[in-house]
Amino acid sequence: MDILWFIPGMGDTRYLGTQDSRRLTSFGYLSQVAQAIDNLGFTGALLPTGRGCEDSWLVASSLIPMTRRMKFLIAMRPGSMSPTLAARMAATFDRLSEGRLLINVITGGDPAELAGDGTFESHDERYAITDEFLDVWRRLMVGEDVSHNGRYVHIEGGKVSLLPYQQPYPPLFFGGSSPAGIAVAAKHIDTYLTLGEPVADLKVKFDNVRQKTAEAGRTMRFGVRLHVIVRETEEEAWAAANSLIKYVDEAAIERHMQKLAKFDSVGQGRMANLHKGDRASLEIAPNLWAGIGLVNIGVGTALVGNPQQVAERLRAYEALGVDTFILSGYPHLEESFRFAELVFPLLPSWAEQVGANNKVFQRSLLPKTWQ
Repeated sequence: MDILWFIPGMGDTRYLGTQDSRRLTSFGYLSQVAQAIDNLGFTGALLPTGRGCEDSWLVASSLIPMTRRMKFLIAMRPGSMSPTLAARMAATFDRLSEGRLLINVITGGDPAELAGDGTFESHDERYAITDEFLDVWRRLMVGEDVSHNGRYVHIEGGKVSLLPYQQPYPPLFFGGSSPAGIAVAAKHIDTYLTLGEPVADLKVKFDNVRQKTAEAGRTMRFGVRLHVIVRETEEEAWAAANSLIKYVDEAAIERHMQKLAKFDSVGQGRMANLHKGDRASLEIAPNLWAGIGLVNIGVGTALVGNPQQVAERLRAYEALGVDTFILSGYPHLEESFRFAELVFPLLPSWAEQVGANNKVFQRSLLPKTWQ
C-alpha cells in the first residue's frame, strides 16, 4: 500500500467557505508540509494544478533539496504544451530528484479555466488529444527520434537526449470516469485514479477498467483520492467534520452547484451526485462523508472516524485492488501528523514497508510513562 499526502499549492485552511484562518502558499509553509510528509513515512504527495494554484512543477522543483525520499505527483496537461517540452521537463525533474517523479495526466474539466489556457476542444476531443500526446511522449521518454503528423500533434525530429532516471519513464497516473477517459487509461496509464466513492460503486468502475485494460493487453494499478478526518474517538472526528463546514451556507452551496453544472467532467458529476447539494444526508456510506464536496472542486469525500474505523475503510478499498491512496486533510500540516500517528500503526503494509525504518511512532522507544 502506497499512501501519499497532499501539498496545498492553493493555500490551506481550517474552515471551508470562509477566509478566516486562511494560510497563504509561502515557501516556508509548503516546505513544512513537504518535510512532514518526507519524515512521517508517506510515499509522496500530490501537487494540485490550475489557475488558483502555484505552479506544481516549480513548487515541486523547489522542494527537491528540502526532502530526501518522498515522491512528487505532478500534473501534465496534454493540449496545453508540446509533448517534447513535457518530456524534457519530466526527464530533468526525474534525474535531478533521482527518481522521485510521478506524473498525473490531466485533461481538465472546468470550461472557463480551459478557455483561459487556450483549450476549446470538446470533452471527447480532449481525450483524443491526450491519447495522441501520450503516444508521442512515451516514445520520446525512451530515447526515440520522433516525427509525428497527427490530427492534434505535429512534430518533426523530436528528441529527448537526457533520459529520465526511472525506466522506461516515471509512472503515469490518470483519472477519467467517462468511456473516452477509460479508453485512454487502458492504453497508456500505470495507475488509474478515482475520487473516493462508496466501495460498491468503485467495484463497478474498477471491473470496467480492468476489462478494458485486459482487452488492451495490459494490467493496471488502482488508486483512490480521499480526504481524511481521523480523531481518537468517532465523536471527535464527526465534530471536526462538522466544524470544517460550519461557515458554509446555503448560498455558497448553490453557487458551487451552479458552477459544477457547467463542467463536462463525469468524475466531478459523480461527486456532486453523492450529496446533490443537500447537507442533511452527507454520510453516504459508513464513515464516508460528502460534506467537503458541498463547496470543493475535485475530491469531495472524506473518511471520518476513529483510527480503527479509518483503517478498516482503507482495507475495504484495498480488497478491491486499490494499492495507492492519495489523502489530505485541513490543515494539511497538522492532519498529516494525526493520520501518521493514529492510522499508520494499524496498517500492516505500512509497518512492513516503512515502520521498521521510522523512529517517530515506534511506541517501544517511548518512556513507559508515555505509552
